[in-house]
Amino acid sequence: MEPRLLAWGANSYGQLGLGHKEDVLVPQPLKDVSCKCQDIKSITGGGGHSAVITGAGELFVCGHNKYGQLGLNHTEDVLHFTLCTALSSFCVKQVACGWDFTIILVGSGLVLSCGSNSFGQLGVPHISSPCLIPQKIESLKEKVVDVAAGLRHALAATENGLVFQWGTGMASRAKRANQGKPLPLFLTAKEPCEVTGLEGVKVKRVAAGSYHSVSLTETGKVFTWGRMDYGQLGRHTVVPGGQEACIASEQHLELLCNIPVSVSCLNGASQIACGSEHNLAVVGGQCFSWGWNEHGMCGDGTEADVHVPKPVKGLGYTKQILIGCGAGHSMALCQTPC
Repeated sequence: MEPRLLAWGANSYGQLGLGHKEDVLVPQPLKDVSCKCQDIKSITGGGGHSAVITGAGELFVCGHNKYGQLGLNHTEDVLHFTLCTALSSFCVKQVACGWDFTIILVGSGLVLSCGSNSFGQLGVPHISSPCLIPQKIESLKEKVVDVAAGLRHALAATENGLVFQWGTGMASRAKRANQGKPLPLFLTAKEPCEVTGLEGVKVKRVAAGSYHSVSLTETGKVFTWGRMDYGQLGRHTVVPGGQEACIASEQHLELLCNIPVSVSCLNGASQIACGSEHNLAVVGGQCFSWGWNEHGMCGDGTEADVHVPKPVKGLGYTKQILIGCGAGHSMALCQTPC
């Protein structure tokens, strides 16, 4: 039996690729798919657009395209998955869809971007918004191995283990490449800046929420930085002296959020995933969750925010697990019965 591509949920822009713009309440198979389903290697989505990558490195896109985020050289919404011919000379390795922009990693380690650049999220300062054709992020000189996109910011991990970020809301002490000065919280960086505070570690994976970021090192350490109003950083707020305290001022909050900090209870992690304001991580045979929990996406049986990562007891231990997050939901694929 051949695999099928199915889609369901919000469809205001045709992001399900079903040929219409009506929401779909149960999974429906796509009948008109340009690429063969057995060739699909990756599926992802953004604010209102979707993307799939084939084993041959082709990128197919559909959905919201007001800002050119589909990279098809026009701004009309697309109701069926369509080949991005602008990338025909590249082998696409990974795609990260932000709210209204797209970050594309190709096999050579180059990164391209398209869509809205109103907040510097394309990492290409000389491009005005919208950008209809994927453009190389020239200032990323090192080979990139992983990319992520948040609401209005993006991240890249290089082969050498460095992390770069750009856009608005990334909230970290990133160095401007040409000045070596730290960026204040929530300012817009229109081109990639190296994240400081990760010296001495080699990052292999990055993930992005709406206003926070997560990285995973080769040795299994998880670092978080950005906003922490829902506990999405997985750490208690402390004052000098070690006592837990309420945040007295935005300046104090900025000081605590600015610097990537290792979440020690996640040491040995093998996977990370970010929702809008919540996260998942795999450590050993367990899935941990933390952050925003209004809709129960942390899986602990409550709707109270989770400020320190804890195991999702309902999943128990499993030999193999694959995790993923939406804005306000979580998923886990387990090899053994959960």
